[in-house]
Amino acid sequence: MANPNAKIAVVLVAVLGLLQVSCAVARRHGKPGPCDDAAAADFVNDLPGRLRGHKKAPHPGSHRCPPARHGGGGTPAVMTVNGFMRGESGGGPSACDGHFHSDGELIAALSTGWFAGGHRCHRAIRITSARTGRSVEARVVDECDSRRGCRGNIVDSSPAVWRALGLDTDVGEVPVTWSDA
Repeated sequence: MANPNAKIAVVLVAVLGLLQVSCAVARRHGKPGPCDDAAAADFVNDLPGRLRGHKKAPHPGSHRCPPARHGGGGTPAVMTVNGFMRGESGGGPSACDGHFHSDGELIAALSTGWFAGGHRCHRAIRITSARTGRSVEARVVDECDSRRGCRGNIVDSSPAVWRALGLDTDVGEVPVTWSDA
């Protein structure tokens, strides 16, 4: 009798190959691709080690894939709360303009990979709460420096963003998706 794990491995390889092809086609048509959905990574990570070659797929948000444009679900992330005013949790002035900002502004800082060396400075992003389903546009004003402890999947936002999404800042971290607006 053939090894059942070998049969499962062959089926999984075929499924993953089809997933890659369908995601590439979807991306060409402006739909979400593999960078916008953690499902493929979670699928691989949930496999027994002997079937995935003992390697973990990248953590959602740790990749350097660009986020989806409108028409897709966005890139999965963890939203944290940040104070952008002098003396608050954000530390120094914002990386994009060297200024402090009001907590009443709809603004955000992105992890280093997503900040893209400042290419997203002053650009609008759409943040959608996984909990409330609400969306808001916020302006990128800062970097959440992944070289200094910020995880690679963070959208660090002002209290105004949290309020607009109907979220309590005392929670500290919530799942969201984000995309270029």
